[in-house]
Amino acid sequence: MERCDYVNDNLKLIQDTEGLTFGTDALLLAGYINGKHKCAMELGSGTGIISMLLLTRDKAERVVALEVQQEYAKLTSRNAELNGLSDRMECVCTDLRDYKSECEFDLIYTNPPYMKTDSGKKNLTEKKNIARHEVHGDIYDFCKHARKMLKFGGKFAAVYRTDRLIDLIDAMRQSKIEPKRMTLVYADTDSEPSMALVEGKAGGKSGLLVTKQLTIYRDKSHKDYTDDMNYIMENGSFPSDYKR
Repeated sequence: MERCDYVNDNLKLIQDTEGLTFGTDALLLAGYINGKHKCAMELGSGTGIISMLLLTRDKAERVVALEVQQEYAKLTSRNAELNGLSDRMECVCTDLRDYKSECEFDLIYTNPPYMKTDSGKKNLTEKKNIARHEVHGDIYDFCKHARKMLKFGGKFAAVYRTDRLIDLIDAMRQSKIEPKRMTLVYADTDSEPSMALVEGKAGGKSGLLVTKQLTIYRDKSHKDYTDDMNYIMENGSFPSDYKR
């Protein structure tokens, strides 16, 4: 039930065909994060692709990846080893609510479960249910524990569904992570926004930059990327006019 693909940055990625596979949300979150961070943490690593993209692009020197599902924690470790990143990337199988860190982090990022436990159709496999539903903590738990592990002034980055964007913003502010930059993502020019990329600062002052929207495809045929999306695919980062 596994396959190995070559993905962005020539990374080899082992994926569970019965679980969640590499998607646009993970690619965009990795591209949205700017700068170089000495010590970073991912909350809910899945296959480990976001962390590996940050490492290969020198956006992070070292990563600790937390993953609650044992199968995916092992998969993250295997992918790190497969790509020669084991010395810079450690995966810990734990519920983030139980994890105690001995150090503070410059950056924490997440592509968290986006559905409440009582919403949406249940998936065929339990691993998908846990990845998509807030079984092991909701967005308030993610933000609360991210703030505990972030140094003052550290960055928090997340990709989230737009229909729950208010919950993300509220959770960040309750945890004293101030939203500083946000980009809405549209599949094409005729669609409503499907996701939001949000960056916050631990202990930051009020002041949010809402960038221009990112449109992925030129039209509803979804055959050709827009110029901005092509830039992200080629450079692993967003164009300068999306940055603060």
